Amino acid sequence: MRILVGWDDPGQAELLRMYLGIDGREVCITSDADEFVTVLDASEWDLVFMTIRFPNHDRAFEIFTQLRSENPQLPIVGACRPDEIYRLAGFLTQGLRAYLIQDANGDFMFLLNAVVEGVLRQLEAERERQVAEKLRREIDSVRQLQESIIPTNISCPDGLEVVARYESSQIRVFGGNPVTMAGGDYYDGFTLHDGTVVVLVGDASGHGMKACMSIMTMHTIIRMMRDEQFRDPGQFVTHVNNLLSAQKLVNGEGGFITMLFGLLTPSTGEFLWASAGHPSPLCHQLDSGEISEIGGSNSAGIPLGIMTGFGFETQRFQMPSRSRIMIYTDGIIEAFPAGAETHEEFGMNGVQQCLRAAAGHSLEETLERLFADSEAFTQGEGRHDDTSVMLLQRD
Repeated sequence: MRILVGWDDPGQAELLRMYLGIDGREVCITSDADEFVTVLDASEWDLVFMTIRFPNHDRAFEIFTQLRSENPQLPIVGACRPDEIYRLAGFLTQGLRAYLIQDANGDFMFLLNAVVEGVLRQLEAERERQVAEKLRREIDSVRQLQESIIPTNISCPDGLEVVARYESSQIRVFGGNPVTMAGGDYYDGFTLHDGTVVVLVGDASGHGMKACMSIMTMHTIIRMMRDEQFRDPGQFVTHVNNLLSAQKLVNGEGGFITMLFGLLTPSTGEFLWASAGHPSPLCHQLDSGEISEIGGSNSAGIPLGIMTGFGFETQRFQMPSRSRIMIYTDGIIEAFPAGAETHEEFGMNGVQQCLRAAAGHSLEETLERLFADSEAFTQGEGRHDDTSVMLLQRD
């Protein structure tokens, strides 16, 4: 660390050098204002320490303001006598970092290192905040990019309605302000030329930048394959898995993606689907109120990106008339109040209660209620995992 000192009392120079030169600091002291300016311009300094009368009050303020203008990031610590305190106002309003009162006995020198260390810690904290803010903006940009690939409206043929929603996880930081994280959820839906509706929901492991970029990688691969119109979900998921398993961005540090891919024929209600470690869909029959898991736990294969060559099976389900299918990521059921004495999740019970209570409402209102109820369950803490839900209703 290099400190430049402009001092009006040459007799105190060596004492200042001794106090400021601890821990290997390089200290340059001058009592000549012109030399001070020359040395200042000729080298890089970490901190400047000067009296406010160096060599006189007017010249000291001139040097100070010029230094602040040319190098606003350089911290400056001032020193003044008790009868000069009123002159500090101009220096402080122009960016003086800290100051010392020079007592007649010179005891102020005992405070030198404490003041310097305080200024340096303050600067380090400011730099960390700047880096954190820059990182937050970059993460927010990635999050917005990720959200931009998720469709806002899924068109489908007569007799079928599809709605979906995605929300990033939130964390609470000091002061209670929520921070929205970059997410790892993804969904898509579209209709093929013959009216078959394609639905897909994915969830990358972890949170933040890596999960988000893993989803972006999967999205790119799926979009490249979209025109191939895979009619066998198991074959489609197998192909996606083989491609993703070669991506270090996805499987590095144990990463993976769960995914459910399905094809629904609205006229017959035939639902073909395959799961790569993803939660099984739910079927809600509106007339009877029965809610059941489609396929069961044995229907899920391994997550994507873990190994190549794994064969995923196609599952078949006959979707009844006047029923709904819910495809989701685990953020909806794992919502919990962080401050509770015991860990209790919104869970499948919360989801089923919400679905039954909203059976008479529109599909969009049902989706809104699912998110609202799980959010309310957290008691204002927010969901700690990304959340995606897709609802399909067959007339």
